[in-house]
Amino acid sequence: MASESDSRALDSLYRISSLVSRTENPTEALRLIMDEVVRVLKPNGVFICLMNRDTQRLELEVSYGFPDRWNDLTLELGQGITGWVALHGVAKIVNDVRKEPLYIKLRPEIFSEMAVPMEDAGTVIGVVVVDSEKVDAFDASALKILSLLTAEASRVVSRLWLIQQLRTKANQLQSLVSLGSRIAGLVDSERILRSLAIQGRQILDCHSCGVFWLSSDGNSLETREIAGREKSISFDTRIALVDSAMGSAVRRRKLSEVGNLSYEDESDLLRIIQSEGLVSMLVVPLIFDGEVQGVIAAFTDVPHRFNNDERKAFSTLAALGAIVCQNAELYARIFESEDSLRRNEKLTTLGMLTAEIAHEIRNPLTVIKLLFDSLNLRFEGDDERERDVALIGEKLGQLEDIVERVLGFGRMREGLNGNYNLNQLIEETLRLVRLKMEQMHIEVQYSPCAGALIVTVNKGQIQQVILNLLLNAIAVMPHGGRIKINTYSEAKEAIFQIADNGPGMTEASQQKIFESFLTHRAEGTGLGLSISKQILRSHRGDIRLMHSSPDGTTFSFQLPISQ
Repeated sequence: MASESDSRALDSLYRISSLVSRTENPTEALRLIMDEVVRVLKPNGVFICLMNRDTQRLELEVSYGFPDRWNDLTLELGQGITGWVALHGVAKIVNDVRKEPLYIKLRPEIFSEMAVPMEDAGTVIGVVVVDSEKVDAFDASALKILSLLTAEASRVVSRLWLIQQLRTKANQLQSLVSLGSRIAGLVDSERILRSLAIQGRQILDCHSCGVFWLSSDGNSLETREIAGREKSISFDTRIALVDSAMGSAVRRRKLSEVGNLSYEDESDLLRIIQSEGLVSMLVVPLIFDGEVQGVIAAFTDVPHRFNNDERKAFSTLAALGAIVCQNAELYARIFESEDSLRRNEKLTTLGMLTAEIAHEIRNPLTVIKLLFDSLNLRFEGDDERERDVALIGEKLGQLEDIVERVLGFGRMREGLNGNYNLNQLIEETLRLVRLKMEQMHIEVQYSPCAGALIVTVNKGQIQQVILNLLLNAIAVMPHGGRIKINTYSEAKEAIFQIADNGPGMTEASQQKIFESFLTHRAEGTGLGLSISKQILRSHRGDIRLMHSSPDGTTFSFQLPISQ
């Protein structure tokens, strides 16, 4: 009888050892191993539990002779005969479970039990248990056979796990290569970060993966993208760097892991932790140009300890993502430089064209002025034609000044400058547009400072700046409004401030308001503010946008006060 049993055992050992070539699924292999145990030992029940390395609990994988309700069975180390064998790594036979205090009564008809640990490199990875409805059903011979079958089963399962790990690594590597080729050409940062989140979730096969960007003040992280299994997850709360695992990853510039989020003080993540049932988290900083720009975080909805392979794959993904983000930033700078070059090219072309036109106008204008002066037109005292002649002469002089200013623009010769009261220049400029403002029902509130603000400037150019700011304010209030102007001195500088109550500008426009050819009016050229800035800087001054909102816009410029 013993020889027959030994023969069956040898056959089973052969079949178990050949499982690697028959299946790549560890669970299927365990089921086939269980069938061999049943064939050799003919027990009334068999079950195999494997150790969950994350929870350090034994979980039922396959069973024979047990009701389905036991499929979710889990045991602590040391709990029951099975837990005791796993804890001590020693096989155990119980000939009468009624006399064994460790026994957990799963089936009342069971009287004998035998359990053998599954080991891999000296570590218990599971337990094989056989039950019988007879007392003293198992002896040393049966234990030896089960130990041999279990040892071979352990080697098979370990090899299958290794194959799975290698396949997982290969898939991760393929995913990283695929990600690199897919996003290498992207220049849109939002698409890059979305791809990073999606690929991170796939590589770790986790619940979700998110990318969080460092705020401008460097005190918090802003959510840019969280990819779930089926769709993006909405979460717009800022995460403070203080006392948070994400903050630790940023401060230490190293990977950070949280085994159970419910035990940590992650108050900023509380809403998404509760709504999505998140448990474990792995965080890796995104570093490029030597600075931490954000983090990428993977979340699981079951307790999980990330192994070294997962950490390495996720860290590689973060490094790849950082490089691509850096490339996108460089591309953006290149495009911005190209735009700037194109604008400068337009300005150069416009300047050459303007100078050519001015040069062509000057000759006939000089002839007209000389001929007009030679007519020596004189009319009697109250004759309106006398005033018309004076006005024509004045306008011809203004046209001549304009032509000379265009031809001399950019030279900014010192000889053209003089000492002027800024308040007086403003008053003269307001007189130029008073009729236009009356027609458009625009009220002007001018509040000059008490004393004179003497500045050394080219009078025409500074009036050109003031006029441009006035016309811009008028243009944004076609149905009437109010313009407030005031002047004051501060730190040896004369300050001019103008505010309208128009509709304001968009945030995008505010960032580029002083760029050439930027305009939001059909009749505009986009040169007024750009030229104004150049004029003021040539006078050692500057202009800036103080405020813009739906309630109005405020500009100011400063010029050094003459000593």
